[in-house]
Amino acid sequence: MGILSVVKVLDEHERTMAFAEVALGQIRSLRQTAIPRNYEIWYVYATGYNAPLNKIINETLARNGRLTEADLEQIYETYLSHLKTTDRIDKVGARVIGEIDDVMHLINDALGMSASYEASLSGASQKLSGAKNGEQVKAIVDQLVKSTRDMRDINKALEERLTLSKSEISNLQQSLDAIRAESLTDPLTGLGNRKYFDRMIETAVQGALASGEPLSLLMFDIDHFKSFNDSYGHLTGDQVLRLVGMSLKQTIKGQDITARYGGEEFAVVLPNTALRQALTVADHIRRAVMAKELKKKSTGEILGRVTISVGVSVLKPDDDTDSLIERADVCLYAAKRNGRNRVICEVDPEYAAETQSQVA
Repeated sequence: MGILSVVKVLDEHERTMAFAEVALGQIRSLRQTAIPRNYEIWYVYATGYNAPLNKIINETLARNGRLTEADLEQIYETYLSHLKTTDRIDKVGARVIGEIDDVMHLINDALGMSASYEASLSGASQKLSGAKNGEQVKAIVDQLVKSTRDMRDINKALEERLTLSKSEISNLQQSLDAIRAESLTDPLTGLGNRKYFDRMIETAVQGALASGEPLSLLMFDIDHFKSFNDSYGHLTGDQVLRLVGMSLKQTIKGQDITARYGGEEFAVVLPNTALRQALTVADHIRRAVMAKELKKKSTGEILGRVTISVGVSVLKPDDDTDSLIERADVCLYAAKRNGRNRVICEVDPEYAAETQSQVA
């Protein structure tokens, strides 16, 4: 190792040790448990590489003077756990490549043995034709038996290794499927994320246009969400998002598609659902959210109830995905402009008024 490499290693050692000392210092000063989760939170905090994590920690400490176990758990789930997905994909990919390399080496060995066995058979044929006595014939046959036994053994080893490899690759495939599912999931609410929504609505729209079946879209967001963040902090805002996500999971079942569209906005795609049914579903969601009482995790303080505004659009024969989403968004905006905590669809006069005001 050259002098520059040694210096670089020493610098890296000093830098990471400094981060470690900051992390342990924070755990010590705040009298938190020194478990790996908390150490990781404070180590990342010390590096400064995850700005949203640092912001939420600083804000919560400034507001409350401490971080509860519930706060730490929420911070980890929201700002750190989903970042491990790429690392996990890389590790599984490396294991697949390693498995393929091992099998290829074994196949190459088997091919080499097969070529050697073929040469032995060819040589034995020539030797047998020139054998002078029984001893020479016996020696040739013994050599053939040995070569055959070696060939059988390597084929058996290859068969066992391929069976093992098939099982291993099947397990790795399941791991990749699980990771892929996580990559399409919003870590905060457990609903589908925007990537999932974009993929699923496109499929649903194309299917509905091809079959002629109805399809409805609900777009809704949380009323006065910014005031929750401003009044109680982003951790409480995250709790509001979780509450809405939980309400959606409890309300929407079967083939319907739920997703966190972005920020405090959510979306529900309802295949085989006409407008009247969609309005019923939308109001059911609105009531389910409003029925839940919001309680601050760290203190148990009752913060009141959450309401949502909902826009509903229905797929038309000449529609595409963008126009369907755009109309639902206009309906949503009309619901917010007309008092919030309500459902507006394309046939309501509020939608027509909103459309005219946008044109004007």
